Amino acid sequence: MKRLTLIALTTLLALGIPRSMAQTDVDLDTEFGGRLSVSVDKKIRKGLHVKLEEEIRMDNNFGSFDRFHTTLGLTYKVNEYLKLGVGYALINPYSSTNSAFKSSRHRLMADATGTIHFGSWKLSLRERFQATYRSGDMNEYQNPRTALTLKSKLKLSYKGLQRIEPYAYIELRNTLNAPVISAYYDGSNYLTSTLTQSGAAGWFIDSWTGVYVNRIRGSIGFDYRISKNSNIDVSILGDYIIDKVVDANAEGTKLKSYTREKGFVSWIAAGYSYKF
Repeated sequence: MKRLTLIALTTLLALGIPRSMAQTDVDLDTEFGGRLSVSVDKKIRKGLHVKLEEEIRMDNNFGSFDRFHTTLGLTYKVNEYLKLGVGYALINPYSSTNSAFKSSRHRLMADATGTIHFGSWKLSLRERFQATYRSGDMNEYQNPRTALTLKSKLKLSYKGLQRIEPYAYIELRNTLNAPVISAYYDGSNYLTSTLTQSGAAGWFIDSWTGVYVNRIRGSIGFDYRISKNSNIDVSILGDYIIDKVVDANAEGTKLKSYTREKGFVSWIAAGYSYKF
């Protein structure tokens, strides 16, 4: 009987089924947060703009600071249908538990936005690729040093009012280099393809080529033009997050857990921008 059980488990591993069996689902508590931002947009020449933005984020139901974003971007409007952009963001996460900043993250972005107009309506699709480098000490058997992401944003806005431009959008965020796990969970332990708990470093990671949608965002809001040069943006955002989380020892010889965390987070966002 033991021999038959071993053969059956080995067959399951060979078929690739254990990848899904190794993963368990965890439901996260619903949370609320806030975002405040200030930006300056400078026109260099027709179609070419440089923008500097500072943003503060709060989480834990507005109970603590989450992070600070400083973003510098350059955009070029090729024509009325296409706009291209590149940018850099310095991200400083904050730990409310330790009352100190964590290691900074550095993000590079490149995007293309296509836009069509029909009457007073405007429909746009933005595709943004971003690479986020994590500095400082980290367990690279849990996350890649550089996270690769593709975000797709479909936005509809109405320009038929004098000062107010309401809008709504939906955005999908795809992680492009998640770990591909090869392990079988027997109810108490994570096992290798040889059905043991030990092995060479990184034995449970087949590759860093996993691709999946890890956030679905919906938002409604409006832009309000205060004057020719300045406006404010107010919106409500809702995020449904699906994160695959790996917990492993620092040597990469033991997979402690492999979970898929699912939960809903909502944000109230307000931003002021000045253009000249």
